[in-house]
Amino acid sequence: MVTRTLTDNQRKVLDFIERYIAIHTVPPKLQEIAEGIGISSRGVAHRYVQALTDAGYVENAGGKHRGIRLLRPNPYRPESTLPLLGRIAAGKPIEAIPGRDEIDLTEFFGSNNFAIQVKGDSMIDAGILDGDTVIIEFRETANDGDIVVALIDESETTLKRFKRSQRGKYIKLIPENAEMEPMVYEAHRIRIQGVLIGQLRKY
Repeated sequence: MVTRTLTDNQRKVLDFIERYIAIHTVPPKLQEIAEGIGISSRGVAHRYVQALTDAGYVENAGGKHRGIRLLRPNPYRPESTLPLLGRIAAGKPIEAIPGRDEIDLTEFFGSNNFAIQVKGDSMIDAGILDGDTVIIEFRETANDGDIVVALIDESETTLKRFKRSQRGKYIKLIPENAEMEPMVYEAHRIRIQGVLIGQLRKY
């Protein structure tokens, strides 16, 4: 639960953190937050982040490099829209889409979600084509067989089908393209950011 209403500057920081993670796939540092919202003080940026932590929007692992983590989607966006965070490709970071911020589909898909535009053909056998927009539910866990947004080594994000090994030591990210091979990683290298719940395509 949110403990209190955020100030305009705190909302600005929350929006910046959300967009930074979407574009770069890693959280921003305090200096990057300060520069991103147009202030010079890392101390002030830290106070804003602490306020967001106290309100339950983010988690901040103090002392950890890029230790900020979103705990929930930004509730201050208009309820009738979903954030359009960028493009996602196999093995490449999310790419920002200049001038495109929101899709008006919250009433259909729910509010705990975001939209990503697919780039590439790694999921074509699942009917997910280059240029499609997929709707992702914010989640940190997934079941075998789910199509997920997976963050690899805190550095690159991909859309793939998820499968654990029997003992849970490894995670297999499986492309839906007969010409591509699955990617296998030690479980600690993978962080789930969301699960596919919908898809959009304009003909």
